[in-house]
Amino acid sequence: MTALDNRSSVETSSTPSPGLYTYDLAPTKKEGRRWGAYNVFTLWANDVHSLGNYAFAIGLFALGLNVWGILAAFALASVLLFLLLTLSGFMGHKTGVPFPVMSRIAFGIHGAKIPAGVRGLVAIAWFGIQTYLASSVLSTLLVAMFPGLGRLDDDSLLGQSTLGWITFLVLWGLQVLIVSYGMQMIRRYMAFAAPTTLITMCALAAWMFFRAGGSISLSVGDPLTGGAMWLQILQAAALWVVIYGTFVLNFCDFTRSARSRGAIVRGNVIGIPVNMLFFAAIVSVLSGAQFKLDGHVITSPTDIVRTIPNMALLAVASLALIALTVAVNLLANFVAPIYALVNLFPRSLDFRRAGLVSAVLGLVITPWNLYNSPIVVNYFLGGLGALLGPLFGVVMADYWLLRRSRVNVPDLYTEDAGGDYHYRRGYNPRAVAAFLPSAAIAVTVALVPSFHAAAGFSWFIGAILAAAVHAVVADRSAAARDVDGEAIAVAAE
Repeated sequence: MTALDNRSSVETSSTPSPGLYTYDLAPTKKEGRRWGAYNVFTLWANDVHSLGNYAFAIGLFALGLNVWGILAAFALASVLLFLLLTLSGFMGHKTGVPFPVMSRIAFGIHGAKIPAGVRGLVAIAWFGIQTYLASSVLSTLLVAMFPGLGRLDDDSLLGQSTLGWITFLVLWGLQVLIVSYGMQMIRRYMAFAAPTTLITMCALAAWMFFRAGGSISLSVGDPLTGGAMWLQILQAAALWVVIYGTFVLNFCDFTRSARSRGAIVRGNVIGIPVNMLFFAAIVSVLSGAQFKLDGHVITSPTDIVRTIPNMALLAVASLALIALTVAVNLLANFVAPIYALVNLFPRSLDFRRAGLVSAVLGLVITPWNLYNSPIVVNYFLGGLGALLGPLFGVVMADYWLLRRSRVNVPDLYTEDAGGDYHYRRGYNPRAVAAFLPSAAIAVTVALVPSFHAAAGFSWFIGAILAAAVHAVVADRSAAARDVDGEAIAVAAE
C-alpha cells in the first residue's frame, strides 16, 4: 500500500502522475511516523551548536555587545524562530509531504521547482563548505597526533593539499554512507550526536571558566550603550533568524515524520528558546574567559580546542566538533537538495541516488575555493540566501492565510488540468508575481552597499513583502475550493 492509499475516507478522481509522485515524495503514513519530541529537539541541539553559529555569536562581542546584550539578542531571536518554525513544522505534520511538494500548493505542481531549486542550490554549496571546515579540524588533529603527516599538508591540487583531500573525502564518504540508509539513519545519528555535542561544549566552557579563575569578562573593550546597543541587538537577532532562513523553509522535511503537533511544540520549546539561551551562555563563557586570560577575542571554539594541553582530551574534543559538523551538514545541507533532486528527476532518482548526486555536486564545486572567495560567499550565496525570505512569505501566506491550512493532498501529485494546483500549465503566475519583485528588493537590500544598515533585515523585508503581495493578488476562488470543502485529503489524519 502506498502513502497515497492512506487517505482516510477521502475520495478523489485525481490520478497520481509518475512525474510528480514517487515513494520518497509521497506523504508519510500516520503509522510510519517515528519522530518524537526528543528527535525534534536533537535537530536544534545539533544545528544550534554548529561551528558557524559559534563564529557568528562570538563575533557579537567584537561588534560591541556585552554578555547581557548577546543574551537579549538570542532571547528575541529564539521567540521569533519558535513561532516561525512551529508554523512551518505544523505544515509538514498535517500534510506529511516534503518541501518540494509543499511548494506545489502555492507555486503549482511545476512552479514548485523554483523554490525547491533555490533551496537546493544554497544547500549543496554549504554542504561542501561545511564538509571542508570539518576536514580542516580533522587535518589539524591528525598533524597534532602524527607530526609526520605535516608533509602531506604542504602541496596543492586544485587548491587542496593531499592531507586535505584525504580528510575531506573521508568525511564526504561518511555522510554519503549515512544518507544511503535514509531518514531513519539520520534520525539515529542525530540522537547520538546531540548529547555528545552538549556534553563536549559544557565541558569546554567549564574548563575555560576554571582556567580564568572562576570569572569572565562581560564585554570586550567599551561596549555599546543606549540606542546603538539596541540597534545592534535587533540586527543580531534578525541575522540569527536569517541563518535559519533555510530551515524554516524545509522544516517539513523532518516534521512530516513527527508523531503529533505536541511533539513538534515540545521539541521546539526545548530546542529553540531553552537551547539557544544555553548556547548564548556557553558563547559568553568561552569568549569572556579567553579575553580575561589574554585579551584575545577568539573566532571559533576550535581556537580553544587547539590549546588543550592533553592529547587525549584534544582528540575527544576535536572528534566531537567533527561529529557535530557532520550532523549539521546532514540536517541543513543534505536532506534539502536530495528532495529537490528527486522532485526534478522523479523517474530516475530516489533518496539514495539523489544523495549521491548531491554529494558529487558538493565535491566538484571545490568548496574550499568557494569559502576562500569573499565575492562568491557574499554575493552568490548571500544573494541566493536573500531569496529564501520571499519564498517563505509566499508559501506561508498561501497555506495559513488563504487556505487556512486545508490542502487537497492527492491533487499535489496529479497533472490533470482540473487539479487544484495545476493553475496555468502547472505554474501559478500570481505566486511568481508576488515572489519576483519581493525577491529583487530583498537581494538589493542584502547586497547593495548603500543599504548596508538594513542588510541584516533583508530576509524579513522579502518575506513580509511577498506575503502581503501574494495575499492581495492570489486567486481566492481557487483557495476557497480547499477551504470550503470538507473532503480534503490530509495524510496525517
